[in-house]
Amino acid sequence: MCLSHRFRVMTDSPMTLQPAPKTLSRPNGGAIAYHAHPGDTPGVMFCGGFMSEMTGDKALAFEEFCTARGQAFVRFDYSGHGASAGELTDGTIGSWADDAIAILDDVATGPQILVGSSMGGWLMLLAALARPGRMAGLIGISSAPDFTENLIWRHLDGDERVTLARDGVIYQANEYGDEPYAITMGLIEDGRKHLLLASPISITCPVRLFHGMADRDVPWRVSAKLARRLETDDVAVTLVKDANHRFSRRQDIARICQAIDELSQPRPAAGD
Repeated sequence: MCLSHRFRVMTDSPMTLQPAPKTLSRPNGGAIAYHAHPGDTPGVMFCGGFMSEMTGDKALAFEEFCTARGQAFVRFDYSGHGASAGELTDGTIGSWADDAIAILDDVATGPQILVGSSMGGWLMLLAALARPGRMAGLIGISSAPDFTENLIWRHLDGDERVTLARDGVIYQANEYGDEPYAITMGLIEDGRKHLLLASPISITCPVRLFHGMADRDVPWRVSAKLARRLETDDVAVTLVKDANHRFSRRQDIARICQAIDELSQPRPAAGD
């Protein structure tokens, strides 16, 4: 079914009581919590950021947008996040990418548009590389591929690196919540196995990247570099001068919804 080009963003509507999430069991004995809504495909799957939850503003706004127009939608919590089992400090880029791939394999059906926010932009790329045949498109919001190395490790001073090596964890200020960011040595070391920005990235589906130029956490140049590394020519970067890292104002959400609508339309056949 062709989804309409018309779209609305209904973030001002009153919040309704959310049902309890379903869970997907994992081989390690844990469980990933998720909400899934059936509908037309391509579906939309939202991958949140580090220490974020699937009850955040963006996840709920995209869910509302998609379900209102009859489009399938999935949101979920990585292990150690939100309603999912596990400890945050046990998680790594690889394990959270595996969570996303498990949801893609066992919950989402048909072609998918992955929407990744911050760390979710990195995990979105890893999932797309693992399941290229399922990708209808990717939408990155303040994408942060390689952040464990380029934005954390390289900015630690000598004392912080010693503490991290000795204790296995350091804590950094978190301006978006009460809990500090827990940065583990395992997160840094595992992140090095999944770095993407140093070489071409063999993703060929359409990609739309959005980044605020007022982002103090992930420089907008990361999205520009990512665009250059992607093999696809169907990639566009939108920079918003006054948007910050969260990219969650009404007008920011509207930009993402417009991109979802665009990537949901049938693609022209080669040669057309």
